[in-house]
Amino acid sequence: MTSEQRLCLVYAAILLAAAAINYVPGLTDADGLAFGVFALDPFDDALHLASALWALAAGLWSRPAARLFLILFGAAYLGDGLLGILTGWGFLDFAVFTNPSLGPALSALRIAANLPHIVLGGLALTVGIVSARRA
Repeated sequence: MTSEQRLCLVYAAILLAAAAINYVPGLTDADGLAFGVFALDPFDDALHLASALWALAAGLWSRPAARLFLILFGAAYLGDGLLGILTGWGFLDFAVFTNPSLGPALSALRIAANLPHIVLGGLALTVGIVSARRA
């Protein structure tokens, strides 16, 4: 198993954990915010679960499949996180299309809410591109 495939398996575990956050007592506050920072709805949970299954399949399938996952997933999640900072909404859950822009903000809460997508997306995209260049 290649390092790209192993990274996909790590992403599968992380994304499964993200999908489960709303269902673990004590991880959401009275307002329904996970860790007091961001709200996850059933659509978000389904998106995380689908991404986890994609990561798992890619990790088990082959190095090219893992590389493709890392590049596509990375670009999508990084873009979603950056758009979240610029508008207050992401595009993966269609919120940017259904809600008015809140405008750009570098507040600690806005950054914290989008940081998981920026970090996970940025790392995946970087590893995928580096791997593709080496191939």
